[in-house]
Amino acid sequence: MTRPPRLVAWELTRACNLACRHCRADAIPEPSPDELTTKESKDFIDQLAEYGKPILIMTGGEPLLRDDFYEIAQYGTDKGLRVVLATNGTFMTPEIASRLKDVGIQRISVSIDGSDAKTHDDFRCEQGSFDAALVGIQHIKDAGIGFQINTTITKRNIEQIPLILDLTIELDAEALHIFMLVPTGRGKEIEEDEIPPEEYERVLNWFYDQREKVPLQLKATCAPHYFRIMRQRAKEEGIKITMETHGFEAMTKGCLGGSGFCFVSHIGEVFPCGFLPALAGDIRKQSFKDVWEQSKVFNDIRDVNKLKGKCGICEYRRVCSGCRARAYAATGDYMAEEPYCVYVPAGGKAV
Repeated sequence: MTRPPRLVAWELTRACNLACRHCRADAIPEPSPDELTTKESKDFIDQLAEYGKPILIMTGGEPLLRDDFYEIAQYGTDKGLRVVLATNGTFMTPEIASRLKDVGIQRISVSIDGSDAKTHDDFRCEQGSFDAALVGIQHIKDAGIGFQINTTITKRNIEQIPLILDLTIELDAEALHIFMLVPTGRGKEIEEDEIPPEEYERVLNWFYDQREKVPLQLKATCAPHYFRIMRQRAKEEGIKITMETHGFEAMTKGCLGGSGFCFVSHIGEVFPCGFLPALAGDIRKQSFKDVWEQSKVFNDIRDVNKLKGKCGICEYRRVCSGCRARAYAATGDYMAEEPYCVYVPAGGKAV
């Protein structure tokens, strides 16, 4: 019995006011004429509401550039979905923040990729974007909407990650989610900015060490080997992983693409995640339920016994699975071994 997804990220539009170096969407300045229409969008929400009611992440591009954004968000809320927004924060005004509150947006993620304007603005290719995002965050706070900071880690900002954590605390965010760069979309052009595997290991161990030191939720995304590190460290410390000791991360795993999460593009194409361009289906041609349950791509990824290379024999394969997007980017095979993992598996029964 295939369980419905817990989270669905929906790219409402590829239009964006920024042209960030690492952009998965390879965003464009204006909305595309082939985006899902308002009616198609509401039909899609109807399907989600009937099939498990996942958290709906409204993303882009910059989703606020869609003229019907508030109508769609309100419709999702009215259908009983937990609707959240991913934004660069630069458009936020008191009026927009208040309107987002009114249509039921439950949480907002704002991307901050540097602890100072110089680093962030260079990353986002727009002078003033850092200051605009901080002003936007204040408007979000004033409207009483919970928010988190999303940070993509590359060689450009790796030394600032502790400072970004400090800034996240200073801003009174609820969470910091770190994303490891996956070279896809515009991010392919800065592939040389990926931190080496040894640095991934160091950063993820440091991130683990911050769990009980900071008053916010920490989550590593596009870094499934964190869940292997979490278990290794807990074992060393003689700690049993439970909700009390490790929060929600005790109940989830590394790569959720195709098992607990999927990505729907602005034209209705469905993928395991926004970084893995392996087409699973198209909601303009099939029901979302059929795509989720019957797609070969999804069913391949759900079967850890199909993993190749060292991922296939790793005892942590059930809780990690490796980054399928990074494997695909490196080899063209989404079931290949994770190329950015230094762990040498002992083999044997999966934990």
